Amino acid sequence: MSNSDDTRKHLESVANETLETFEAIEARARTNPTERPTSPEDVLANLNVATSSNPIMELDRIRRANTASLRHLQQEPAIARIVAVDLEGGSYTYYICRTSPVTLPHGHAKLASYRSPVGRLASLPVGEELELPKGEVREVVEKAMLRPIRVEQRWDSKNSILEGETYGPLTVESLRALLARAPSDEVDEQFLEQLFEEELQSANLAEGIRRAVLTQMELRDQPVLDKFQDEIFRLPLESRILLLGHPGTGKTTTLIRRLGQKLDLDSLSDDERSLVQNIERSTEVPHEKSWLMFTPTSLLQQYVKESFSREQVPASDYHVRTWKDYRLEAARNVFGLLRTSTKKGGFVLQDSVNYLGVHATGNLTSWFDDFEAWQRSAYVKRLQISAKELVSIGEGRIAEFGEALAALLEPNEAADINQILRGLYGKAADAKKMADELKSEIDGAIRQVLVLQINRNRSFLDELAEFRDSIGATEEEIVEEGENQEEDDEEEEESPQTRRKSAEIAFRRALRTQARAAVRGRMPKSATATAKIIDWIGGRGLDDEKQIEVGKGVILLASVRTFVNPARLYFSGVARRYRSFRRACQSDERWYMAGAIRPTDIHPLELDMLLLSILRGARSLLSSRDVQRNLKGSFWAVLQPVQESFRNQIFADEATDFSPVQLACMSALSLPAIPSFFACGDFNQRLTSWGTRSVAEVKWADSRIGIERVTIGYRQSRELNEFAHEIVRIGGEADYEVVLPKHAVREGFPPVLAENMRDDLDVGIWLADRVTEIERFVGQLPSIAILVPEEEQVVSIATALQETLAEQNINVVACPNGQVIGQDNDIRVFDAQHIKGLEFEAVFFKDVDRLAEVYPDLFDKFLYVGATRAATFLGLTCSGSLPTAISDLRSMFSTNWDG
Repeated sequence: MSNSDDTRKHLESVANETLETFEAIEARARTNPTERPTSPEDVLANLNVATSSNPIMELDRIRRANTASLRHLQQEPAIARIVAVDLEGGSYTYYICRTSPVTLPHGHAKLASYRSPVGRLASLPVGEELELPKGEVREVVEKAMLRPIRVEQRWDSKNSILEGETYGPLTVESLRALLARAPSDEVDEQFLEQLFEEELQSANLAEGIRRAVLTQMELRDQPVLDKFQDEIFRLPLESRILLLGHPGTGKTTTLIRRLGQKLDLDSLSDDERSLVQNIERSTEVPHEKSWLMFTPTSLLQQYVKESFSREQVPASDYHVRTWKDYRLEAARNVFGLLRTSTKKGGFVLQDSVNYLGVHATGNLTSWFDDFEAWQRSAYVKRLQISAKELVSIGEGRIAEFGEALAALLEPNEAADINQILRGLYGKAADAKKMADELKSEIDGAIRQVLVLQINRNRSFLDELAEFRDSIGATEEEIVEEGENQEEDDEEEEESPQTRRKSAEIAFRRALRTQARAAVRGRMPKSATATAKIIDWIGGRGLDDEKQIEVGKGVILLASVRTFVNPARLYFSGVARRYRSFRRACQSDERWYMAGAIRPTDIHPLELDMLLLSILRGARSLLSSRDVQRNLKGSFWAVLQPVQESFRNQIFADEATDFSPVQLACMSALSLPAIPSFFACGDFNQRLTSWGTRSVAEVKWADSRIGIERVTIGYRQSRELNEFAHEIVRIGGEADYEVVLPKHAVREGFPPVLAENMRDDLDVGIWLADRVTEIERFVGQLPSIAILVPEEEQVVSIATALQETLAEQNINVVACPNGQVIGQDNDIRVFDAQHIKGLEFEAVFFKDVDRLAEVYPDLFDKFLYVGATRAATFLGLTCSGSLPTAISDLRSMFSTNWDG
């Protein structure tokens, strides 16, 4: 940095102007001046009816956006000051705000939202140019990254980064301190005070870019993105992006900024805004509420939500979800795949079942492709068999109908479900008419028998109900009954409200089953409830001749009904076909281990496959305008739950911790009209054996996704960055491509190691010594995390460390199951599996050798993720010696930081 008086005076001028502008912005925001219409009449008069959604909804949106922006400007007036020149040499000073700005009186600097095109100036290095939408060119000649803060009722900016063509970059601890009285060359009675002032000024200004110490457990706030991150977050709304980068490269920050911008209608292009407003009109869901973000852990979910609040983006648990929670809700309450108190035939989700083969969990994409091809083929075969039965058993127009269906289905050996269902749409009405006639004939024949029995014995239904209750039904029978329901004609009946009505349905089902068996020669298993009811009825049912007649009618009815609503048959039958697929594969020793599998059990990874099958199939159909136009009709009604599940934007943080099937589900949740999907992650941070391993698997999940990369690391010191690089190297993964920021001051400390620490008390003493070292170096207690290899160690090590730090008045908090407990300056203890995505100034691993034993296949990943949570200080303890897997890194460790 130049020590010239001109440079010092210029910096003082910048500081003075900046702080005065802060005051002006805050004052303007407090008086609530806005040039936008605020009365209903003004708003309605200015809205374009052709492009705007509900005017009242738009009015409410404008009011809420204005209120939120004005409130935020009072707390954070601006995040950057940019001086730019045009091609003719004209100079412009811009203050960039995080959200929508106010308009200052004439003579003040220009204000712009960071989300706007002008806001990109804040991300460009000094000397680079930007072409604005109207063709104007601006070159950045001076920039200041600002962090406003109120101190004693006056504005200041802490740890600001100032840079110009002839100076910097400089880190300025306090802009207000620059305005303090400059030391004089004259010697007088104030000489001592001048010396102190001189020292303060020197400490306030530092060469390079210095990173602020983390004193809270949080995701670091980066108000302005760098040039490369900025390009990515401004990509069009309909983009599908996977952002790859190592820890600390700003992936999550870029994701958050992108969502903030894309929810702001004022920041969208005219075409994007028109598209969004058209969708709002049809769905009646405001664009700012039509988004979902998925995180792998509840802990990260909480801290992402806090980061959204800084961007003025309301983010509830409804918007930021873990996949585990979303999957349970969707499978149980939306798609009916899981058992409820009213749906007995659904699956029971079991996290602990272990019948999946290693080949299945390690090859999820092939497993799904195998199932999808199998179940689609099984569905088409079902249609083809039904069509053939109409020809072989039916007569007259029923047989002719069957021939027409067979001809339509014949070319579809490739199981193009989309083409088949759209082709069958026009035949549903004829099928419905035939089905009603057949059902009437069957019901009439069975009703005659039932009436006869009731005339002979008025207690007949009561006795049948009592018998039915006495035999009950096993879980297997419930499942089998659900699988056979496609062959029955009871599925459209209402649920029985009385015991007698229930008995009547059981009687009719038994006679239909018996009649169908008389034609096909296949009776139900003798131990089933239906078989027992048939035996109980005995000779009180249909006579032999009537059985054949009714049996043919039942078979024809089931075949005709296949074409009444084939779309519902396809989607509601995915679960039934999966059970059949699982049985077939297990008998072939494919995908599943040997041994009994309860038909009601389903593993979470299996449930993901069923959800993806439904979502992809429905999404393909819903992309058709013909289907969309007829969506409210009965034929396509089965697609409605999927349509209602779509969102304008879908995001996935830490994407590699999700399986490719899960990522495909997320991608399929994006609205077909706005296929907006943004995922970010790092393959080296994959902490699940079934997580996504490669770009190829991501491309399988979404074939249209584009790959972007960020490589500038903002989190770690040079020493810890090198250590992380070595962990990746010994793990045999992809290269660790991280570049430290230009002019960044990143010198730190080597990681420290303590071996043969078998007792928690010894570990506590060693950790306490390291913590007090850190506090002495930093001058305050920064954010610190202790990671243990197993959940049961969380409380014990927290207790031991608390005892040793009691005299320093430092609080240690156990965080079981990744829960966040305690205050910002507490030291927290976590199971290592919960730490993904967070950042601390210091991180310690306890029993890293035990971690290698608990996670033998993922040890390097856990060590890498934990180590990259630390910005400056990293420590490891071993109950024995350093694990063999990382023994080559021994030379990188020290024993303490004082020596």
